[in-house]
Amino acid sequence: MKIVDTNNPIPKYLQISAWLRESILMGRYAPGEKLPSEIELSRMCGVNRNTLRQAVAELGAQGMIRKVKGLGTFVTASEPVALKHKLNRISSFSQELNLAGFREKTRLLGKGYETPHQPVARHLGLNPDSRVIAIRRLRTGENIPLIYEETYLPVDLFDGILEMDLTGSMYKIFSEDFDVTLARCEQTIRAVNLNKKIAGLLGVKKNTAALYMESVTYNDHNIPVEVLCCYFRGDKYAFEVELGQYHLTQ
Repeated sequence: MKIVDTNNPIPKYLQISAWLRESILMGRYAPGEKLPSEIELSRMCGVNRNTLRQAVAELGAQGMIRKVKGLGTFVTASEPVALKHKLNRISSFSQELNLAGFREKTRLLGKGYETPHQPVARHLGLNPDSRVIAIRRLRTGENIPLIYEETYLPVDLFDGILEMDLTGSMYKIFSEDFDVTLARCEQTIRAVNLNKKIAGLLGVKKNTAALYMESVTYNDHNIPVEVLCCYFRGDKYAFEVELGQYHLTQ
């Protein structure tokens, strides 16, 4: 049985994770059952252990398997579990992943001053020729790329932020270092197909379906303090909304 096709343009670790996922869905490995060791799986797939670990991490991020130190890797679910982004409060990616039990890591891709696109300038209440602080980051869980994000900030409110460590929670920096109260947030979500650049960063093919969310966050004086543009991997994320009571309108 050939698990990895070297002529297939899909990365080897994704081919392996797809095979493992299918094996679990078909019942070859049942919930609670231990998977073969890394050495055995590497031999079966004809890859090195680093590639195999990437494949295992991929399924771990889906909630289908769990590594237990000193014991091995066990099947935890027969269906992939999507990470949930709750829309009932302002929250950070770091908080969400930590609550889900995933190891979070942020890769800083770029930072600096830019002339904003017209929608960003409008959301921040700036003139089109104004400058903004732009920060681009890649967010990962268990070393799996999950979100590509672009943050745009008013220069006058966040002067000096570019000299700080921007690989942690931005909202914590806003609150603790700049004394900004994050009072409310307006979010728009739509389905998109990823361009080549963002798809590459997220480890998927061009035109893969994804979720795009644009957020405008306001402080306690109703002044916009951040525009955040996020691309969520469509195969990893689900959005959860809590609704209030239904009222019949006349």
